[in-house]
Amino acid sequence: MAPKVGARDDGGEPRHRRVAGDLSLVGPGADDGLGAMRRRRRVVEQAGLADAQTGAVDLPVKDIDRPGEAVDDHSIDQFADSGRMQQKTLRGDIFGGITAAVIALPLALAFGVASGLGPMAGLYSAIAVGFFASLFGGTPAQVSGPTGPMTVVMAAVVAQYADSLTTAFVIVFLGGAIQLLLGLIHVGRYIAYTPYSVISGFMTGIGIIIIVLQLAPLCGADGASGPVDALRLLPDAIANVNGQALVVGCVALAIMVFWPAALGRLVPAPLVTLVAGTLLALFWLDAVPVIGDVPTGLPTLILPAFPLQELTRILQAAFVLALLGSIDSLLTSLVTDSITRTRHDPSRELIGQGIGNMAAGLLGALPGAGATMRTVVNVRAGGHSRRSGMLHALILLSLVLGLAPLAERIPLAVLAGILLKVGWDVIDWGFLKRIGRAPREKVVVMLITLGLTVFVDLITAVAVGLIIAALVTADWMSREELKGVHADHGDLASELVARLAALEPRAFVIHLEGRYSYASARGLTRQIGMMSPGSEVLILDLEAASKIDVTAAMAIDEVITGAKAQKVCVLLAGATGETRNVLDAVGVTEHLPTEQICGSVEEAIARAERLLGSPDEQNAGG
Repeated sequence: MAPKVGARDDGGEPRHRRVAGDLSLVGPGADDGLGAMRRRRRVVEQAGLADAQTGAVDLPVKDIDRPGEAVDDHSIDQFADSGRMQQKTLRGDIFGGITAAVIALPLALAFGVASGLGPMAGLYSAIAVGFFASLFGGTPAQVSGPTGPMTVVMAAVVAQYADSLTTAFVIVFLGGAIQLLLGLIHVGRYIAYTPYSVISGFMTGIGIIIIVLQLAPLCGADGASGPVDALRLLPDAIANVNGQALVVGCVALAIMVFWPAALGRLVPAPLVTLVAGTLLALFWLDAVPVIGDVPTGLPTLILPAFPLQELTRILQAAFVLALLGSIDSLLTSLVTDSITRTRHDPSRELIGQGIGNMAAGLLGALPGAGATMRTVVNVRAGGHSRRSGMLHALILLSLVLGLAPLAERIPLAVLAGILLKVGWDVIDWGFLKRIGRAPREKVVVMLITLGLTVFVDLITAVAVGLIIAALVTADWMSREELKGVHADHGDLASELVARLAALEPRAFVIHLEGRYSYASARGLTRQIGMMSPGSEVLILDLEAASKIDVTAAMAIDEVITGAKAQKVCVLLAGATGETRNVLDAVGVTEHLPTEQICGSVEEAIARAERLLGSPDEQNAGG
């Protein structure tokens, strides 16, 4: 018999060959007709798998379980679909990157001015953070850059270190380094546990700060460095209002608010606002304050240097930047997941954001984070991979090189109008609408965090908010965990219940079910003491205790010590696995003789009967 075409002498699988001008499928089915081969040729050419000049086709060699098996039409269709998908993804990434850059441009300028560092600091942030966070981050479709919350924090840092901006950029660099460290040790998943009441209060406070800081520029006056100063200067700004600036600012705000969503998909509202407001001031209302001189060219590299005596304060500010940037970015990642139906990598995302903010610190730029609006627009325009975010940064970089002369004429009132809408959107209106129905303790945490954010500082707000939220959560955990402490013997066999009834009240069984932590430790001691007054033998049933932490174990030890002082014999029943390991580790079991540690409730009841005497002996003694 003649050998099969393409068959190997060693009996191995046939391979695809690179053939000029033809698609040769070796093995059975290779001669399945000229028409079928032409159809495959068209499919492969459409998928971009054929050489444009020679017509040769490259198909990968695949390991096939059955010798002599050839690639069928379905396999080639898969190659074709893959090629078309890659072309579609590339096209979408290009459109997404361009659209995101168009939206990022006016926002970056506005955030830069609001921070006190100038418009170019905002653009450099969009470039540095946008590029490196996309390249190294864990949310492929996410677009990063300066955001409202990060700008407010940076404005406070700039005001504090106005005489030494190098130190301010060191804080940005260290904040990025902290984010990088958090990503490397996989802390990103825990940041998601930040209580919503703290996030809501903090973000609402940030939104209020953004609005308050822009009221004076809207009136044509100089802006303040903080919300308290801004409120103090506001009456004077209103009394000496620049009418032209107010008109330009109100027009800008109106465009931001009323620009149709349908048109926004084609031309974003911030860009329309920037162009319209600038043209209005340029041709008709020329008495409006503008940005002024803007440096040209690429930024100068700023190497980290700071006095050691400032290290503690610097690290505090850097930690706040890192924490806020991480929360802001990971929340945006969750939004991205919901619209792309993917799942981000929180640790890798923090690494990317950290590298981006370290680069921003070296370039004298604002810190950045994942930007929700830019990300959503990018995805809707077709961006789904890292290329879209990186392309958005490169487009902004090309604009920077020739944008300075144009940026000098942008009115500050226009930027104020844009940021007023941004601040309004940052406020958590969803929680505020439900504030009357929300649990009172959650509302208290939110309002305290909000007040501290606006009137004290961001560091205090985060710290106090987390502490109060932790206390509120601990109180809730305590109530829930103590529900598992009971004397209901319904799960015991009827025989054991009868034997136990004969021993009561001299012997008493308390069941501990579920998990017990530091939150319920004090209540655990008090509740056990209240449930077993006057008993001579106390049985603690731990069979259903799934987990006990060190603090709860010490509370059980306190119960045992108190019982000994009152001449009460304590029997531990059913402590196994992790529960027994924790009790052993903290020395609880060392305080009990071996015979008082029982493997089950049944064994403990039998031990109590021996200690107290059988029911007949008890009756005889009575």
